[in-house]
Amino acid sequence: MAVRPRSVYGFDNRFEAIAPQLEERIALKRSPRLAVAFTKEESFETASETLLPDRPISAHPNLVTEAGLKALELRFKEAREAYDGASTIEDVNERRRQTANPLRDLRYLAARLRTAQLVPYPTSIDTVAFGSTVTFRRDDGRVQTYRIVGEDEADPKAGSISYVSPVARLLMGKAVGDVVETGGQELEIIAIA
Repeated sequence: MAVRPRSVYGFDNRFEAIAPQLEERIALKRSPRLAVAFTKEESFETASETLLPDRPISAHPNLVTEAGLKALELRFKEAREAYDGASTIEDVNERRRQTANPLRDLRYLAARLRTAQLVPYPTSIDTVAFGSTVTFRRDDGRVQTYRIVGEDEADPKAGSISYVSPVARLLMGKAVGDVVETGGQELEIIAIA
């Protein structure tokens, strides 16, 4: 029995003889359109648009007011509706793009709702506490009023600051007339509600 010699790739030597001709034929039949169709460029672009990093979750306890808890629940419902609406898009890549943000928000909001600790409205206005509205005067004469709330409901422009903010930390536990110092300025508490 005669043994045919094989190439290093395991093919008959006859294949090696016609390989250049086959490669030439294949090269002639390739079209730019076909070559692009099998690349993963669009998939890579889509993945970079759809694989959004999770929103960071604070290491502090997730204290919330009643209004803050309701706002979290509403935001969760809105994110769920946005996700459900985007899930009906026919084009797979577009559906992935449109569901990326709502899906990230759903993960974040679900975690925040799961860890939420409802803090009742303060019963005393003797000292600044979580949920209190405090008015203070700065050295330069400015008077500011803020409500001390949870991290997710804080909005300084709307008059609320997070209980973990430096100013809130200084004010909590203080009474009307107390003075605290921050950033080289003194803040005098003039009202608590």
